[in-house]
Amino acid sequence: MALSNSEETDNSVHYTQLPEHNNGSDNSSPATKCRRPKKMTFMILTGLVVFLLFFVAVKYGNYEESTDDVNPGPVPPQETVCNMLGSNLMPLTTMTMLSRGMAEGVSAKSRGQFLGARRFPWTKKILAWQRTSFHFQPKKNWMNGPLFYKGWYHLFYQYNPEAAVWGNIVWGHAVSRDLIHWQHLPVAMVADQWYDINGVWTGSATILPDGKLVMLYTGSTNESVQVQNLAYPADPSDPLLRKWVKYEGNPVLVPPPGIAKKDFRDPTTAWTTPEGKWRITIGSKVNKTGISLVYDTIDFKNFELLEGVLHGVPGTGMWECVDFYPVSKIAENGLDTSENGPAVKHVLKSSLDDDRNDYYALGTYDATAGKWVPDNPIIDVGIGLRYDYGNFYASKTFYDQEKKRRVLWAWITESDSEAADICKGWASLQPIPRTIKFDKKTGSNIITWPVAEVENLRLDSKEFDKVEVKPGTVVPLEVGSATQLDIMAEFEADPKVLERIDGSNATYNCRSGGGSAARGALGPFGLMVLTDSGLSEQTPIYFYIAKNATGNFNTHFCNDLTRSSEATDVRKLIYGSTVPVLQGEKLTLRTLVDHSIVESFAQGGRAAITSRVYPTKAIYEDAKLYLFNNATYISVTATVKIWQMDSANIQST
Repeated sequence: MALSNSEETDNSVHYTQLPEHNNGSDNSSPATKCRRPKKMTFMILTGLVVFLLFFVAVKYGNYEESTDDVNPGPVPPQETVCNMLGSNLMPLTTMTMLSRGMAEGVSAKSRGQFLGARRFPWTKKILAWQRTSFHFQPKKNWMNGPLFYKGWYHLFYQYNPEAAVWGNIVWGHAVSRDLIHWQHLPVAMVADQWYDINGVWTGSATILPDGKLVMLYTGSTNESVQVQNLAYPADPSDPLLRKWVKYEGNPVLVPPPGIAKKDFRDPTTAWTTPEGKWRITIGSKVNKTGISLVYDTIDFKNFELLEGVLHGVPGTGMWECVDFYPVSKIAENGLDTSENGPAVKHVLKSSLDDDRNDYYALGTYDATAGKWVPDNPIIDVGIGLRYDYGNFYASKTFYDQEKKRRVLWAWITESDSEAADICKGWASLQPIPRTIKFDKKTGSNIITWPVAEVENLRLDSKEFDKVEVKPGTVVPLEVGSATQLDIMAEFEADPKVLERIDGSNATYNCRSGGGSAARGALGPFGLMVLTDSGLSEQTPIYFYIAKNATGNFNTHFCNDLTRSSEATDVRKLIYGSTVPVLQGEKLTLRTLVDHSIVESFAQGGRAAITSRVYPTKAIYEDAKLYLFNNATYISVTATVKIWQMDSANIQST
């Protein structure tokens, strides 16, 4: 999903095309006469191409967007789109982007112009490089509730089996023994009933005490009303859960009075109440206040709406994909969703439909009243902390009862054009699953970290010990191809230098601070991944230390995409946030690079940034890795260990 316009900046790397060569104006010259047939041929071919582009625009364009269209028309053939992307001829017509998602009551799922003007001629070779090697993604087309059952991890995901764009949403299904190697299974549920004919949307699984499994999911009805439905396995003894049955009494929940028909979606995993009932929460809004409605049930067929809401925050808009779960303040293990007590904090998380970011807050849950209160209202849900400060949305956790951990999934969108997605034949992917723990050191945030199983993909490694990176320098790290990497880095700056410098840059902000090219006394410094040898394409991940007049430090953790690609039809933002750094801690960074996705974690996972990167030069063997220091005052010492990463085994049925 695209970020809102208020958050976007035009960071495109513009370049000037070479002018046509002029060999003279003497029309009587033999050379000119000899070129006339070629010129005529060129004009004829140009006319044919223009006609083809006009034909495609008329056939597939949607010049008057209809808010009544649920599935907005056909998608141009893949080969047609690929030919247009690879052509140096610009279309004379600009196609209006097809509306995807708005009519169904969700945020826009289209990005940029559908097949409009663009300046970079993508090739199939470049697009092929973008497909990841150890991240889960669909075999083809478009994707967007995980669980562990009878020895298998299951991922059910929103999937369009027909095209690499949003629409025709069904449930894709894949299974794994270790969360890394996956096997695709047939589609689990399709839109075939009046209560979900316009889409089988997000759902959550609950495992009952007797081991049985129930699934609640949102369906979009034949009138585009969002309702909640019940499904369960056709054969509970099948560990692969290949067939599902929809409850004959669906829907089990419809929007209550005062809630709009398109503002009622995404039921959570259920947890138990002190009275022995099951409780769920569902995202919604009232005017611009995002809320989570609370329902109790005994049988998942009949529900009671509790008075009030679990929580609400004015000004945050529609809450979708709400998640609610406990974390232990003392233990390392994750907790079952029904756990509560004095040693427990509760996390409330919402995906904000208005800005397409995932926000969370820590707080206290009153199980008797069915209410949750944030520890710090200043950083409440939707206005404070995020799981990830990059491209990361619609996340969902589940309790892994096998390994006693809570695992986080999410949806990572594309940041290129729909035309490129159609040409390459797929769109969107999942990040490496992450564990979630309470940060016992700070007491004010959670820690997310890639599951340990991903380390089984590590191959050869190289270490660079105490590398000095002086102000204004770039240091290459020779690791061979830098397309699939797991990088662990530590950075140290001389504390005496830090204390000596005057405080003057306490208002620094990653997004407005000028990126990695803007030099300050104490930053930026860090890594440059997916960078070509000429540094014309680079993706810096870095720290920036800000010091105020009273001598206090703030450390910023940023990812600058403004020079990540020479293409102008991709979104290139600057992501980031402050990250807590405690007394005596070194600055630490872990980055996973897998072709077009980069996942980075600062200070052991206190902050994370995920980005999609679409280089045109820094690909295959031309992708390099560097250390850099663009500070003006301090040198930094870096210790880095880098593993080449193997590909995951992702099989089709």
